[in-house]
Amino acid sequence: MDLMENMKRQALEFGTQIDDLKVITDIKLEGEYKYVETDDTEYYAKAIIIATGATPRKLPAEGEQEYRGRGVHYCATCDGAMYQDANVFVVGGGESAVEEAVFLTRYAKHVTIINRSNQFSASKGAQDEALKNPNISVIWDSVVRKIKGENFVSSIEIENLKTKEVKEIEVEGLFVYIGTEPKTEFLKGKFELNESGYINTDEDMKTYVPGVFAAGDVRNKSIRQIATATGDGVIAGVMVEKYINGKE
Repeated sequence: MDLMENMKRQALEFGTQIDDLKVITDIKLEGEYKYVETDDTEYYAKAIIIATGATPRKLPAEGEQEYRGRGVHYCATCDGAMYQDANVFVVGGGESAVEEAVFLTRYAKHVTIINRSNQFSASKGAQDEALKNPNISVIWDSVVRKIKGENFVSSIEIENLKTKEVKEIEVEGLFVYIGTEPKTEFLKGKFELNESGYINTDEDMKTYVPGVFAAGDVRNKSIRQIATATGDGVIAGVMVEKYINGKE
């Protein structure tokens, strides 16, 4: 939050206008002037940077929404310290899931990874670090079907995808890493997205439409971190300036 506020303050000092709490109701990106409509304002621009980011893919299990923030989490860095000496579970088998499982061992007594296949898709280095950690165990070929509890999560039901066996396990915390979803719903039917809904750009953050750029986690790329998003933003800003000056 401190980093975000510092960035916002810097932008305002350079004359940026920030219109908060706006929902885009229409957008037209072809042509010399780009058009964006919200509930109460119409915007016209020579260039646009789309930087709406991505959000963690929600766990498709009964009770997920009910217990989100009450035992179900999507950020170990944010919430892991709450689980000192606890038994926690991580859902997923990719880089983020394996890395965050290792991170959680700083706080938790034991971490169990639930993976839907019989192997991780994370890098070999990340896998080795997790599998060699005595405080990490793995449940293979399984998915979470149901989350239970009262005020807080107390157990989960998991299903083995091979044997179809369903069993209930006590948990104190559940961290989910099953991918991300780009915030591009407002662009569907109006702008070309890849099969996963992300925006394709070149190394200059340019899209296939002249004057339309994209930066950050909304882009189709392999690493999504604050550092890479910041770099994208720097490139996009410089390229937008060049684009506009070239038009003029």
